[in-house]
Amino acid sequence: MNLKEAITNPVFKTIGTTADEQGLDCYVIGGFVRDFLLKRGIAKDIDIVAVGSGIELAKAISKKLRGNTEVSVFKNFGTAMIKYEGLELEFVGARKESYQRNSRNPIVEDGTLEDDQNRRDFTINALAISLSSTNYGLLLDPFNGLSDLDKKILRTPLEPSLTYSDDPLRMMRAIRFATQLNFKIEEQSLKAITENKERINIISKERIVDELHKIIQSDKPSIGFSLLHLTGLLQIILPELTALQGIDEIEGQKHKDNFWHTLEVVDNISKTTDNLWLRWAALLHDIGKAPTKRFDKKIGWTFHAHEFVGSKMVFKLFKRLRMPLNDKMKFVQKMVLMSSRPVILSEDHVTDAAVRRLVFDAGDYVDNLMTLCEADITTKNPKKQKRYLKNFQIVRKKIIEVEERDRIRNFQPPVSGEEIMKTFDLKPSKEIGIIKEAIKEAILTGEIANEHDEAFEYMLVEGEKIGLKPVSL
Repeated sequence: MNLKEAITNPVFKTIGTTADEQGLDCYVIGGFVRDFLLKRGIAKDIDIVAVGSGIELAKAISKKLRGNTEVSVFKNFGTAMIKYEGLELEFVGARKESYQRNSRNPIVEDGTLEDDQNRRDFTINALAISLSSTNYGLLLDPFNGLSDLDKKILRTPLEPSLTYSDDPLRMMRAIRFATQLNFKIEEQSLKAITENKERINIISKERIVDELHKIIQSDKPSIGFSLLHLTGLLQIILPELTALQGIDEIEGQKHKDNFWHTLEVVDNISKTTDNLWLRWAALLHDIGKAPTKRFDKKIGWTFHAHEFVGSKMVFKLFKRLRMPLNDKMKFVQKMVLMSSRPVILSEDHVTDAAVRRLVFDAGDYVDNLMTLCEADITTKNPKKQKRYLKNFQIVRKKIIEVEERDRIRNFQPPVSGEEIMKTFDLKPSKEIGIIKEAIKEAILTGEIANEHDEAFEYMLVEGEKIGLKPVSL
């Protein structure tokens, strides 16, 4: 098969002619070829394999491209990168690899194109298109990757257990590709992942998280998390999630399977937002239910304070996986902590005071919180689902009304601490905090408006209650 239509960009001709001048065979390989054949659009990151020095080829090509494009050389990896007109061209010499048991970093030697294709993770990523003038555009497919693309199958070029044991990150990549492309992992390959699951422990947390991010950002993340669970990888990586699996029954009373419920929630939220960290919040929103699960003879199964416990678990989980412990982690914590608040509001008569407090506590994240709660509706009863969604719309409308009227989001007290100190001739003290808290509560409950004059009058009353007298008015 000839795929000249895949390589119409003039840069490919430049690469091919330069390789010819240096006496090298040269190919575009991997994801670019795969995505073109899958009609997923033209990839911007392009892998070029030369049977010879990829670094020297990149240097020669950079001199021919407009503006003598700069080359970034990564000697440790034997690669070179050229960024050109929105493309990232990565050059590498064809190589063969061998691995030691305790490391995924291979011992690399120069090799043939066949050696290079052998070391690829999946047959669909071993497809190569020649850039040499003698057979420009020719597709080289030694492992029937074209057939696997057509059948939507993920299969390793070599024996799967060897492929995954050598580089265990490929297990995560297999599941990630299955999720993104909606492909099936070939049976022997899936079995090999299960058999080699413990090997994932030699992979850095950062690389594992990178694959988790890609799974979470897919259209239907549950595909990936189901496969991670099926192979046993999830128990190693995110035991907080697998702890949610299962249904217990005592005296005829059951609770829902919170693991499979969680995956439904993540799929639901993925239909409405691309926010990675909000999707993480959906994945972790119920992790506090496993440690807080109790059975009460009078009321059945309970998960008291699971939101609070879950928010504390988020920090430990992020730290263990070396994820950012900054505002992103705090956002996920807040979403988990508040995940049930709008649910309670939607079940009762929605009061202004309750909505004001929700907006005050959630701040700029109140819309994200509502999105999470709407995704949390997984009932299969159409009437219940319609009712819950309608109730949440009422809460959303109330949030807008209260916010326009009372300006609670990112609340700043209308009377400052300095003004309290000046009025009562105080130095920094606990009395200032008591008065500020009283003013805040009065505004949130609707006792006074969120404006200076009413708040000032209220301050005088509260000051008198704790024995303070104004020195000047």
